[in-house]
Amino acid sequence: MIRCLVVDDEPLALNVVEDYIAKIPFLQLVKATTSAIEALTLVQDGSIDLVFLDVQMPELTGIQFMRIANGKAKIILTTAYPEYALQGYELDAVDYLLKPIAFDRFFRAAQKVQATLFPSSAKPAEKEEVQHQAQSDISNDFIFVKTEHKIQKVYLNSILFIEGLKDYISIFTPTERIITLQNMKKVEDALPERHFIRVHRSYIVALNKIDSIERSRIFIGDKIIPIGDTYRDDFFKMVEEKNI
Repeated sequence: MIRCLVVDDEPLALNVVEDYIAKIPFLQLVKATTSAIEALTLVQDGSIDLVFLDVQMPELTGIQFMRIANGKAKIILTTAYPEYALQGYELDAVDYLLKPIAFDRFFRAAQKVQATLFPSSAKPAEKEEVQHQAQSDISNDFIFVKTEHKIQKVYLNSILFIEGLKDYISIFTPTERIITLQNMKKVEDALPERHFIRVHRSYIVALNKIDSIERSRIFIGDKIIPIGDTYRDDFFKMVEEKNI
């Protein structure tokens, strides 16, 4: 079990994370608190493995908290502000969850910690149970993408497909093409598996946006996307599960 602490000055935000922790078999809630000072004491005592930590708090910011804690617990930052992500990762935050936090994204962050702390302990049955719970509606879920001049919010249900080209990717929606310096693997890991699948080394598609499939080609609107040999079996296995 991973012993968890939740720190947030907003009681509603505390309740959301508490509820998510209760759904995951390998997480155990030790304390939920609005006091960063109380939380820091628990971490320094060595009784906490993982902290879900808000960034903007009155006593200590999340970044200050991490500097003082000095690696005594794993940290997952939770905030509505994407601009603190770089500082968080520089201080070895395991992940950075943007509010409102979707459960599937929360679960994947928890898995990262589990893989780090207990690499051989994850049970397949537990994974299947929680993944089933994670199959939630993505209508309000989103990611933040850094473009040339701004950080742009992109709702997941607006994404048609993603194309990778050398050192950057293009995210295609019905109304625009969003270009960002990023690699395909990192984007693939950030997207919920139930809704997106990689079909080629250069393409990730939104499953619910596929119009038709013909041999080794996927049709989304007027775009034809090839299915790579490496990804063919997984893709058609998914298609078979959806067949009637």
